[in-house]
Amino acid sequence: MSGEVDVAVCTFRRPAVVETLASLAGQQLPPGRALRVIVADNDETPSAEARVRAAAVQHGLALRYIHAPARNISLARNACLDAATAEWLAFLDDDETAAPGWLAGLLAEAARGGWDAVLGPVKAVYGADAPAWLAAGDFHSTAPVEVAGRILKGYAGNVLIRREAIAARALRFDQALGRKGGEDDDFFYRLTDAGGKIGYAPDALAYEPVPAIRASLPWLLKRSFRTGQTHGARLSQRHSGAGRLAQIGLAAAKGGACLAGAVATAWSPGARGRWLVRGSLHAGAVARLAGWREVELY
Repeated sequence: MSGEVDVAVCTFRRPAVVETLASLAGQQLPPGRALRVIVADNDETPSAEARVRAAAVQHGLALRYIHAPARNISLARNACLDAATAEWLAFLDDDETAAPGWLAGLLAEAARGGWDAVLGPVKAVYGADAPAWLAAGDFHSTAPVEVAGRILKGYAGNVLIRREAIAARALRFDQALGRKGGEDDDFFYRLTDAGGKIGYAPDALAYEPVPAIRASLPWLLKRSFRTGQTHGARLSQRHSGAGRLAQIGLAAAKGGACLAGAVATAWSPGARGRWLVRGSLHAGAVARLAGWREVELY
């Protein structure tokens, strides 16, 4: 594998995007590889343009800056899809920094497995004021989940995508989910539903600081509930009538088991929290299967 790789960063009023760009400038790329950065600014005004362009000049980055106003992350992600020209397109969030071997790790796994997309882990970085049980449980770090040996969904915070794979399936990020969350789950579900294959590169590491507003059990419960709603929406498309009622019953039973687990581990904040977060996911699935509207996460 050789040639240029596009790396997309969608940003909205986050000065930390300059740290993201600095980490991209520090990538240790394989011979014959180069990267171009695409930044999509999702603010109503191009508020990030000056700092993004200055950072690109400072670090010697090839840059394509796009103003994609709407406060809708799906619109910004789709603008990156449209601007990409390389065989491979990677996404990194504007509050993340990539380890020096991040992109090389994704590319190596893509070549090894012949994947249509490759995910890397996102390691949460907790502040000193984060609750000790939450940091010890590492609730905010992200890695893919396998179902029967396959990764069925992904996330846009650390991923490499073969552009041909998404172009052939005419995949786009759903703008109806751009403010609610779950647009990346939905995107990758549709990729794998259409036969796409997702791999995992555990050494392609990105770091994400956890702001104080997210370092709490209520925020985790809301995020998990929203994730459950995305899964429930997928189940709703696949089941109707008695089949949907059966899925509601199954998710409700799983949620009940999680609640029982939370009661049984009430003495341990970490264990109790993990049970509650898992239960919130099943509650979200039940709510969406029952026809409730998705909550807005952002």
